[in-house]
Amino acid sequence: MPIAAIFVIGFSADPDNWQHMMTNVIPRAGMRTFWLLLFTGLVTATVGIGSAWLVASCEFPLRRLLSPALVLPLAIPSYLAAYAFGEFLDFTGPVQTGYRALFGFTSSRDYSFFDVKSLPGAVLVMSAVLYPYVYLACRSMFLMQGRAAADVARTLGSSPLRVFARIQVPMARPAIMIGLTLVMMETLNDIGAVEYLGVQTLTFSVYDTWLNRGSLAGAAQIACFMLLIVAGLLVVERRARRRQRFSSHKTTAIVTDAVRLRLSGAKAAVATLICLLPILVGFVVPVFVLGGFALRRVEDFLEPRLLDALWNSTLVSSAAAVITVLLAFVLSYAARTDRSRLAVSAGRLAALGYGIPGTVLGIGVLIPLATFDNALDGWMRESLGISTGLMLSGTGFAIVYAYTVRFLTMAEGTVDAGFQKLSPHLDMAARTLGRSSLQTLRQVLLPNLRPAVLTAALLVFIETLKELSATILLRPFNFNTLATLVYEDASRGMAQDASVAAIIIIAAGLIPVILVSRSLDEKR
Repeated sequence: MPIAAIFVIGFSADPDNWQHMMTNVIPRAGMRTFWLLLFTGLVTATVGIGSAWLVASCEFPLRRLLSPALVLPLAIPSYLAAYAFGEFLDFTGPVQTGYRALFGFTSSRDYSFFDVKSLPGAVLVMSAVLYPYVYLACRSMFLMQGRAAADVARTLGSSPLRVFARIQVPMARPAIMIGLTLVMMETLNDIGAVEYLGVQTLTFSVYDTWLNRGSLAGAAQIACFMLLIVAGLLVVERRARRRQRFSSHKTTAIVTDAVRLRLSGAKAAVATLICLLPILVGFVVPVFVLGGFALRRVEDFLEPRLLDALWNSTLVSSAAAVITVLLAFVLSYAARTDRSRLAVSAGRLAALGYGIPGTVLGIGVLIPLATFDNALDGWMRESLGISTGLMLSGTGFAIVYAYTVRFLTMAEGTVDAGFQKLSPHLDMAARTLGRSSLQTLRQVLLPNLRPAVLTAALLVFIETLKELSATILLRPFNFNTLATLVYEDASRGMAQDASVAAIIIIAAGLIPVILVSRSLDEKR
């Protein structure tokens, strides 16, 4: 429904509006978006592939610690990273203050310095927190796939770098493409960071055209163009996934310490620095800046506006988690018990929501709901003389609906993975012992699926807690979540006032990151 609503609104508008958008808005915003996606992809690929290869194939100081720690930047939403870097690299921040003290400068006119509020600054911020998507995909491939081929190449005299470039990277290409697709989708979805850093991407143009310029049709037309980009990314990801194969041949094994290349001296120091630098930039700097502000505002933890935002976030995130997991369970259970084309197609359609940027999803959700609310209100006024108001679009229902659409694929994937671990023979055994389908589900499958269901609910809860793009467009008046509270303060140039809410978001985001880090540590 959201996707259909966007195209209906976009193509039912005045043709002159299309001409204006295609001539003046989309080309400029599209080029900025293209350069942001391109350079962010290049940087994340370089950092993610390089660090994954080092921790998987080499032995150097702190490797066991750095391997799981390289995932930590995933806990930092991009908009929080942007606010932190804005303060860290500001004229009054520690970097420029130290720079002036070191060289004796007294004014900003005496020297030139990197401007974080620019396209390069946006690339730095997005890459710093998104490279773990590529790192995670490549690390597992370097540990498992092609290990035997790499060992053969080493015995035939190839250098480690030649093996990396000619054997391991080509074999990891599907994983690299999947990681980069996730990076580009997250970059395309971002609105808080690009607005703060002054980069007017297509996502920001949707927000600006609708709310600031009052053109819903124009915003829908930009959204149509963005959906074409998303469709292209999904096609690339699907093609890459189709080429991925997992070998169970006994010569393929996890890399052990014995077969890792031992580095020493300068090479070991460089490897440690290469793996440490992304952690410092993507995690330590944001936590240092925002945590420092929060420590000076401990009393804000009891501020009414923060408590209200925390309650609102908890309420809508909990509702979204419950509804999303229930729907995910239905889809996964249907795919397990009914392997028809309808069940498979339903799962694939449900997975499309994650690729829709939040601002695009906001338009697609709000307009149909508002249309229904207005029709119902008009009918109730004529029939009973009662005004129902905006029952759906003017409440938290719209936010929960958008969250469910966007994060259903995350919950469905987690629950389906739990089902995959349960042998179909469990169902058959229960049925032969006289249990009905419902009894089998309730007495056999659900108890075994509890960890997967709880994990799915936790992941959805935390992701919705951090979500900003759709929430900005769909929230009712005087309704703030933690994310929108941070956004409002930062938009007024008061990022320090938002630090307490930011630290709460980061602390919540650390939970799934720690779970991932522990799984990496087990496979070290």
